[in-house]
Amino acid sequence: MTTSRSWLSGAAICALVLICISTVHGQFRYDRGQNVVPVFEGWERNTDGSINMVFGYMNRNYEAQVDIPVGPDNMFAPAPADQGQPTHFYPRRQEFVFKVKVPKDWGDKDLIWTLRSAGKTEKAFGSLLSTWEIGNLVYQENRKGAGDVTYPEEPNQAPAIEMVGSARRTAAVGEPLPLTVEVTDDGHPVPRVRPGRPARPLELNPVEGPRIESPITQAIVKLDTGVRLGVTWVLYRGDRGTVTFDPMRVPVVRAPSPGTAEKAEPLRGKATTAVTFSEPGTYQLRGYADDGILTTPVDVIVIVKSKVQP
Repeated sequence: MTTSRSWLSGAAICALVLICISTVHGQFRYDRGQNVVPVFEGWERNTDGSINMVFGYMNRNYEAQVDIPVGPDNMFAPAPADQGQPTHFYPRRQEFVFKVKVPKDWGDKDLIWTLRSAGKTEKAFGSLLSTWEIGNLVYQENRKGAGDVTYPEEPNQAPAIEMVGSARRTAAVGEPLPLTVEVTDDGHPVPRVRPGRPARPLELNPVEGPRIESPITQAIVKLDTGVRLGVTWVLYRGDRGTVTFDPMRVPVVRAPSPGTAEKAEPLRGKATTAVTFSEPGTYQLRGYADDGILTTPVDVIVIVKSKVQP
C-alpha cells in the first residue's frame, strides 16, 4: 500500500511539473529561430467577375526578419509557383499582404501557398467557400478594430498610388535613393468625432518588456497616429543586406485634431522617402497607399551596385 501511494503521489507530482513547464513554455518569446506560416485571409470579387485570393503571414519571430526565395521553399500550386508572393517576411502577424487573381470560373479548387523555413513546412489553402468572402467591413474590423465599424457601412474606395518617375532604378551601396509617389483617395473613411482622451499606456512585462499581441499593433503597414492618408514602404523581395527607409511611414494628409468635424472630400498629395542599401543586389520595394482601412500597392525595382571608390 505504501508503495502504491508513493507511486500515485509521484505521478501526480510529475503531472503538476509538466503542467507548470507547459505554462511557462507558452509564455516564451522567441526573437529568432522560428518559422513563417502562410495565411489565407479570404477572397474578394472584382468588377470584371474575377476573384482575388488574399494572403498574409505569421512570422513567429518577434525580431528576426526572414528571407525565403521563390522556389521549393516558397511556392504556389497549382502552377505557376511564383504568384507575386513576398520573399522577405517581417516579424509577427502581417495581414492582407498580397492578392492573387484567379478567373471567375476557378471553381472549388484550392490555391495552396507553401512555405518551408526553420525546418518546418506550412501550407495555406485558399478556397472560394462563401464563408471566406471578405469586404470592407472585414478590413475595417481587422485593421482598425470592431469599435470603428459603422452601420450602415460607410462607402470607401481604395486609394490610388503612382510612382513619380521610373519604376526601375539604380543605386549605390550606402547612398540614399529618393522615392516619390503621388497618392489620391476618396476621403473615406471620415474620421469620427470623439472627445480627446489620453492614450492608454502600453502594458509592460517585467521580464519581456512591451507585449505585442494584437495584429493591429504588430502590423508593419499601418498609419501613424494623427494621419488620415499615408504611405508605408517595405522590402518585398530582395537579396542579402539591410534596407533602410527614412522614413518608413510617410504622412500624406493628416487627420484633424480630436473633436473636430471632418467631411468626405477627395484627398491627394505626394510622399517622399529615402532608401539606403547595405549590400549590392536586386531589390523589389513596395509602397502601400493607406487610408486606414484599404491599401493599394506600387512596386519599384532597384538594382544596387557597389559604391565606386574614388
